[in-house]
Amino acid sequence: MDKNSNPHVLKKIPLSLRHHMTIPWATFIKSENIPAKNASLQERASIVGRIGILMLSCGTGAWRVRDAMNKVARKLDLTCSADIGLISLEYTCFSNNQSYSQVLSLPNTGVNTDKLNILEHFVNNIQDDFSSLTIGQIHHTINDIQNRPKQYTPIISGLAAALACSAFIFLLGGGIPEMICSFIGAGIGNYVRSILGKHAITTIVGVAISVATACITYMFAFRIFEFYFHILAQHEAGYIGAMLFVIPGFPFITSMLDISKLDMRSGLERLAYAIMITLIATLVGWLVASLVHFRPANFLPLGLSSVTLMLLRIPASFCGVFGFSIMFNSSKKMAAVAGCIGAIANTLRLELVDLTTIPPAAAAFFAALVAGLIASMVNRYNGYPRISLTVPSIVIMVPGLYIYRAVYSIGNNQIGIGALWMTKAALIIMFLPLGLFVARAILDKDWRHFD
Repeated sequence: MDKNSNPHVLKKIPLSLRHHMTIPWATFIKSENIPAKNASLQERASIVGRIGILMLSCGTGAWRVRDAMNKVARKLDLTCSADIGLISLEYTCFSNNQSYSQVLSLPNTGVNTDKLNILEHFVNNIQDDFSSLTIGQIHHTINDIQNRPKQYTPIISGLAAALACSAFIFLLGGGIPEMICSFIGAGIGNYVRSILGKHAITTIVGVAISVATACITYMFAFRIFEFYFHILAQHEAGYIGAMLFVIPGFPFITSMLDISKLDMRSGLERLAYAIMITLIATLVGWLVASLVHFRPANFLPLGLSSVTLMLLRIPASFCGVFGFSIMFNSSKKMAAVAGCIGAIANTLRLELVDLTTIPPAAAAFFAALVAGLIASMVNRYNGYPRISLTVPSIVIMVPGLYIYRAVYSIGNNQIGIGALWMTKAALIIMFLPLGLFVARAILDKDWRHFD
């Protein structure tokens, strides 16, 4: 056995002082020289639970977390039953008329597609990994995955948000002034958000400060352009683009997918979290806009032909999805694959809206369906997690502009107009995960059946 696989077995583990107390996983290691399958129920169950909570920390949905726990449990000759939420899970493992239960929780939720990809490969290759490894060696491997640092610095995350939001604002109809100001505002805003995250600042505070920073930065950039380049005042409409980096795409999409598979606890908790983030962001954006007298108006016409606009939408969609993927800590290759999927799916959506009579919500469904089908085929080829490809490719379709206009109108007592924008946004948001659900049901027999 590797000496480094179990460094704390004979040492007294000090109690954690954190509010969410850190679990001393090394204390579960009792069998040092026997294969994991022959270890005690408590030791084997600790592996199942640790894999589950680590998967949950990456932002994936309950169905995928339970699937990973089940795969590990089967290889360890266990039966596992789990109840999974947004940041916590309770599970029980059964073996030889005995059972062992644990309750695990996370201090916060987030998205890490790089770590999720590594975990999925680890779980899928578990037969080879568990054939001779001991419990200590498995925990040591999990330690390496858990402690894997993020691939990108706050500066790179800020640049990724800048790229994504400037592309996003073009796809919404903005021009070069809006794109430049959104690039600056979103870049600085997400940089601030990343710095606050590194200091473990609570989610609501981080979102509020980063959105306010992004909006104020957009305002200053716009005033500079207005003073030196004499751009029209109507270009102020693009300030919404500076705050779109906070769109909670992963919890929005996974919440609907979990609900569709009757994982109601996880789905409703994720939906509540996504609504909370969206409300905080839009309310802060509305307050800042009210202070600087910005208002959501229609973008000025770009004056581009249909063909030219379509050709520009393809690279813009790619850049937007690529930027969001980098923000989710995807590898550059995974982000590029997601970008290609998004370039196809989102351009299809926009062209359907422009060239046909299909409602925007229906166009979103077909675009998400295409994204899901392509992601499933890519998953079979290189094993990238579907969720890591589909969510970035369709998060750019989430109608952040509609949601903001709804909150802005309601805040100004224009309830009817606000309800109209909110209804439009809700329809699109519901149809996006529905498209992914249909794609999975078509190509994944495990997803298609309830058992």
